[in-house]
Amino acid sequence: MKQKSRLRTGVKFLLFLFLFAVLLAAVINAAMIVKASGRIFTAADVRESGADCILVLGAGVRADGSPSHMLEDRLITGIALYEAGAAPKILMSGDHGSVDYDEVNTMKSFAVEQGVPSDDVFMDHAGFSTYESLIRARDVFSAKRIVIISQEYHLYRALWLADALGLEAVGVHADRRTYVGQGMREVREIAARCKDFFVGFFEPAPTYLGDPIDLTGSGSVTDDKTSP
Repeated sequence: MKQKSRLRTGVKFLLFLFLFAVLLAAVINAAMIVKASGRIFTAADVRESGADCILVLGAGVRADGSPSHMLEDRLITGIALYEAGAAPKILMSGDHGSVDYDEVNTMKSFAVEQGVPSDDVFMDHAGFSTYESLIRARDVFSAKRIVIISQEYHLYRALWLADALGLEAVGVHADRRTYVGQGMREVREIAARCKDFFVGFFEPAPTYLGDPIDLTGSGSVTDDKTSP
């Protein structure tokens, strides 16, 4: 009887923990969505924002070096904002953690091929996560006011982190089509919001920092041997 009683107590405790975790996740996700929803716009709504830069967050690159549909739409949206005068510079932030995988040179090449001057396109080679892209925009590139480009489901978290880091930010969504696997991304985003809620609070150091880079100068200072 005692063993059964302990087992029931253990099961109840685990059930309580599970329900608490579900409730906490729901509250965190709802808080992020509510707080950010009034600051997510279309490209047509954001002009002459006075931002230091347009921050385009990286996404997948194909094996041939071309941007995925999701990344391509972010780039098209960021370029349209630049051409509309939303900010004088574009900061391409993504994963270039190895020779074999390089989001940021793909991103810059795309923008330059579309007519954006190379000097106006900076690359953050160590934007390994949303948090790292934002903290490096603040601490390496000294940005204070930014326009963040991503898909809407991702912008809620990005804007929450920007607030936590003291950045003045608005978001512009780049949802230009339906993306394969979006349902699974939405599910993963629930967990990512919970993680970054605490990451933004504790503000850990990013993987890399490095010397300051002046956004008022030339983007060529961030070029490497594979840059356009």
